Amino acid sequence: MTKLLPRIALTVGDVAGIGPEVVARAIAEQQLTEFCRPLVIGHPTVVKRAKQLIGGTFDVTEVASLNEIDWSSKSVPCWNPSIANAEDVPVGQTDSRAGRAAYDYLVAATRAALRGEIEAITTAPLNKAALHAAGLNFPGHTEILAHECGVQDFAMMLYLPAGSQLPKGEFGLGVAHVTLHTSIRSVPGLLTTPHIYETIQLVSDFLKRVGCQSPRVGVCALNPHAGEEGLFGDEESTLIAPAVEEARNIGIDATGPVPADALLRRAVYGEFDGVAAMYHDQGHIALKLIGFERAVNITLGLPIIRTSPSHGTAFDIAWQGKARAEGLVEAVRTAALLVQSKKG
Repeated sequence: MTKLLPRIALTVGDVAGIGPEVVARAIAEQQLTEFCRPLVIGHPTVVKRAKQLIGGTFDVTEVASLNEIDWSSKSVPCWNPSIANAEDVPVGQTDSRAGRAAYDYLVAATRAALRGEIEAITTAPLNKAALHAAGLNFPGHTEILAHECGVQDFAMMLYLPAGSQLPKGEFGLGVAHVTLHTSIRSVPGLLTTPHIYETIQLVSDFLKRVGCQSPRVGVCALNPHAGEEGLFGDEESTLIAPAVEEARNIGIDATGPVPADALLRRAVYGEFDGVAAMYHDQGHIALKLIGFERAVNITLGLPIIRTSPSHGTAFDIAWQGKARAEGLVEAVRTAALLVQSKKG
């Protein structure tokens, strides 16, 4: 009996950015169909325009609902669940219609995944300013997904698969963030021991899903030199160390708090399989520096699987035929791997 490939929805994100182009390019390069059955969620006019831009030869079939999809067909189904007039959005500009459409695409994909109509979601980037212009008070994909799934304990992980410019590491390297889309000023006040502990646990659980039976998790300090015994702050002793101890008490191999500049280098060279960072740039900068094209965002703590490439909407090169699809392909490949591991 032939094993069916997972059904993975690709949302095109903000249509003014590079999302439609990278989705079309990933499909045109015929890598996606090796490990999934893709569904594009976006405006069909925009998708066909992107296909023409990159010279794609694949067929697109417009569907009004997921019930119409013939998953055995070689033609790529395209579903538009949004009433926003996204096909007329100017290129490379913040537009409320694009923000609304990107939100609608994501919500529809999430609900389809919750119903079991698809196995995973891979999202092209949206623009946070466009979201706000549309009156949607969410910082980004992660928070929308958490809201739709009704979860409180979640984190965004930046994951670099094994072999992606990593000197060592059989299972790749994952960095999750205790706080996410927020100002640096607000970070200390948002940190709590339970939240840090939950992030450590989410990192450990994810690594087990990709085959790492005994994950080693490094936990970043917040302050330079891990606070220098309170000279630069006491969050390390009052918040982070208790969370690490709590994680160790349930059998997680957690180490920290360790100064972030040292910890991330040690992790890259194979001493840790995963890292719990205290804020967005603390984890993002190091991994993007060594593996920007292949780094994958994964939302942890959801009842569904969601991945995305690590790049943004890139308005400066949008619709110029310059965008590369490696990041999206890697994100879909990782989603397919997670579907497989979920099925056991």
